[in-house]
Amino acid sequence: MFRLQGSKVLAVDMSGDSVKAKNGSMVAYDGQMSFKKMTGGGEGIRGMVTRRLTGEQMTVMEVRGQGTCWFADRASEINLVHLQGDKLYVESSNLLATDAGLRTGTSFTGLRGASQGNGLFTTTVEGSGQAAIMSDGPAVILRVAPQFPLTVDPGAYIAHQGNVRQSFQSGVTFRTFMGEGGGEAFQIRFEGDGLVYVQPSERNTIGGDA
Repeated sequence: MFRLQGSKVLAVDMSGDSVKAKNGSMVAYDGQMSFKKMTGGGEGIRGMVTRRLTGEQMTVMEVRGQGTCWFADRASEINLVHLQGDKLYVESSNLLATDAGLRTGTSFTGLRGASQGNGLFTTTVEGSGQAAIMSDGPAVILRVAPQFPLTVDPGAYIAHQGNVRQSFQSGVTFRTFMGEGGGEAFQIRFEGDGLVYVQPSERNTIGGDA
């Protein structure tokens, strides 16, 4: 159902089913389609309330019909993620679309959200199906293994999946370590067994110049 045309356009073939996508991301469609705006990005009241509390407004549209829709957002690179009953944690600004077989919700992330100013919640996608996530530049998928923990700059983090524990290290940053200063005041450390998606360009964060 999901396929890439180049690296920056997502094509979704539908035969009466539906897809949820970032509002305003559709660039073209053929066939017969209906559109419905959804507020909150999460399933039910809880997803809407938590996002309102954090000031993180994520507007999603549901597209249903027969034909093909094409989606893109600010020429971002698009990556397809295949889920088989597992859960994906993704920054809401990096989520482009999910198919009808996946549930979206919110998850409390604690200090990282507070320090970044992106709200205290991140988006979760779970079930069996495909999701499309975006990155500023080609994403890199890094493996986390029990004997190989991974430390990531928060501005480069996009998403993670698998049996992974997340913790936060403050005080030393990549930039202060290199003598440049002015960077984020913390790093994200991942331990366990799973995958972490990072982008080669950093988003702005409150901790300093990205």
